[in-house]
Amino acid sequence: MAAGNWTRLSEFILMSFTSLPTEIQSLLFLVFLIIYLVTLMGNSLIILVTLADPMLHSPMYFFLRNLSFLEIGFNLVTVPKMLRTLLSQDTTISFLGCATQMYFFFFFGVAECFLLATMAYDRYVAICSPLHYPVLMNQRTRTKLAAASWFPGFPVATVQTTWLFSFPFCATNKVNHFFCDSPPVLRLVCADTARFEIYAIVGTILVVMIPCLLILSSYTRIAAAILKIPSAKGKHKDFSTCSSHLLVVSLFYVSSSLTYFRPKSNNSPEGKKLLSLSYTVVTPMLNPIIYSLRNNEVKNALSRTFHRALGLKNHNP
Repeated sequence: MAAGNWTRLSEFILMSFTSLPTEIQSLLFLVFLIIYLVTLMGNSLIILVTLADPMLHSPMYFFLRNLSFLEIGFNLVTVPKMLRTLLSQDTTISFLGCATQMYFFFFFGVAECFLLATMAYDRYVAICSPLHYPVLMNQRTRTKLAAASWFPGFPVATVQTTWLFSFPFCATNKVNHFFCDSPPVLRLVCADTARFEIYAIVGTILVVMIPCLLILSSYTRIAAAILKIPSAKGKHKDFSTCSSHLLVVSLFYVSSSLTYFRPKSNNSPEGKKLLSLSYTVVTPMLNPIIYSLRNNEVKNALSRTFHRALGLKNHNP
């Protein structure tokens, strides 16, 4: 395209749900506001309880606390702007705001992939080497594992965001999404993006596949160890410690894979918006609910915390 058709944008317009009637947008605002508040409260409660209750100072809950921090950040990146758009119909976002949103979306997304793999490794050590678990997963080791989970988000987000926003953009500034995701912003570029697209595809595959393979490897060994347990009660006890994590992993990977790895012919903008909502809005809300409802230790800790806060006697062990 001729250089004369390029333009330097100062802002973008997020199309999000502008095609819907105002009444539907008002209803969506209420629904997403409730989900947003539940997400913040649920994950904040997990963080507070795992810090306050001595029974939850094990490595498993240390990583769960990291996951809750991550989910809060992931939610703060996209949902407040979406709520503002639905409420005030202000669909604009500055050039810097769009780049910042994309940067932290990549950062938290990549970090979650690796943190879920680290949590799977923690379950593997706990079940396959229970006697050595306290030594192998000591405070120093789990801090290093958590840092190693968060770190990959920095280079991935920095390279991809900086590279994409260094391209010239066409006259249009309409992003057909409810946040600044890479594919819809890339469609506005007036330059050859072949190398960037190859990098993005390879990077996404590596970011998804490496943690996924680590998770599969951990759970293959966990399954083999559980099958060797003679009693049904012992099998159920060990499996129950993994069930919450397996459900969270399934929700995250299925929704994100359907969003980014579907054939373009089946990937309509509206369909992608719905799938994006599942892992940017719904999954962060479900994670603390899953860990609370399916984990007796968390439920008992929540009960103890509430009883202490209210000054009541606690009957839970």
